[in-house]
Amino acid sequence: CPVVLAPKNSSVAMPPPADIVKVAIEWPGVFPKLMEIDQKKPLSSIIKEVCDGWSLANHDQFALQHADSSNFYITEKNRNEIKNGAILRLTTSPAQNAQQLHERIQSSSMDAKLEALKDLANYSRDITFAQEFINLDGISLLTQMVESGTERYQKLQKIMKPCFGDMLSFTLTAFVELMDHGIVSWDTFSVAFIKKIASYVNKFASDISILQRSLAILESMVLNSHDLYQKVAQEITIGQLIPHLQGTDQEIQTYTIAVINALFLKAPDDKRQEMANILAQKQLRSIILTHVIRAQRAINNEMAHQLYVLQVLTFNLLEDRMMTKMDPQDQAQRDIIFELRRIAFDAESEPNNSSGSMEKRKSMYTRDYKKLGFI
Repeated sequence: CPVVLAPKNSSVAMPPPADIVKVAIEWPGVFPKLMEIDQKKPLSSIIKEVCDGWSLANHDQFALQHADSSNFYITEKNRNEIKNGAILRLTTSPAQNAQQLHERIQSSSMDAKLEALKDLANYSRDITFAQEFINLDGISLLTQMVESGTERYQKLQKIMKPCFGDMLSFTLTAFVELMDHGIVSWDTFSVAFIKKIASYVNKFASDISILQRSLAILESMVLNSHDLYQKVAQEITIGQLIPHLQGTDQEIQTYTIAVINALFLKAPDDKRQEMANILAQKQLRSIILTHVIRAQRAINNEMAHQLYVLQVLTFNLLEDRMMTKMDPQDQAQRDIIFELRRIAFDAESEPNNSSGSMEKRKSMYTRDYKKLGFI
């Protein structure tokens, strides 16, 4: 076959350098800017270049974030995750944003406070923002708002109950998101805060979002701090948790079982059996069968995991009893084991048991006991 050579002056398309990412960057009121980001350049230089293009001063007060539902800030650590064709947004820096929200959530205007708490709940998922807000002692501010909230807004509850419910829901959501980053220790919270969260499990049982977040906070407290376990165990009872399993919301049921598991797991050995007895008295098994396992909906993965954990914790209580050797001199114990073998095997082999030598029957019995797990 003839070989065709390209003319010397023809251009051949070359792939773009690996360190260059083509993106679009948004800014309110103007068309998005299409540009190439050189990943070898400092992020601050790229932000300055973008700000200069729009004649924006004080470029150190700006940052880039993903323009998707996450709104996560772009940092030197995660910038390599930017893909070709990504849409980014120029916005205020995490420090500036945290400072502004810290001030806004303390507004005397209920509407302004509500909007600020909604924004805080959204931004708190981002660890970059979370670190800045926590540095402003933001966790303490939220806990103070929770501790004093019911009394401070008692009139608001009566006049604008939905507004109060939304405020509390966003406050608890922001708190959960901030604590999930593992920056702040759980050992720092007061008894007043714990009492307030525990009270929401009953007071706001009809408000799914508040109930779900309150249960999530209680679970984390129990799992992450021995001192908090003791305080939570004093404030919340199994009897208060059981009704939440009898509802129709599987997420609430899942969080409820998670709290029960946490209390079970952290309880001292001498308290676990006592707790198991209470669960039996409250007919927990029957409630789970009726309202969770046999409910007209599929069991999701998290619920299946929590049920498995509960089952393991319950079975573990039987381990000592299971490993206890029988006393050969105790006729009552011998009779029970003989009866167990008869129930398991004689129904299907009764005709053959009446004949044969004693040695043959003893050999058969030994085989049967091994099948049952006895040594």
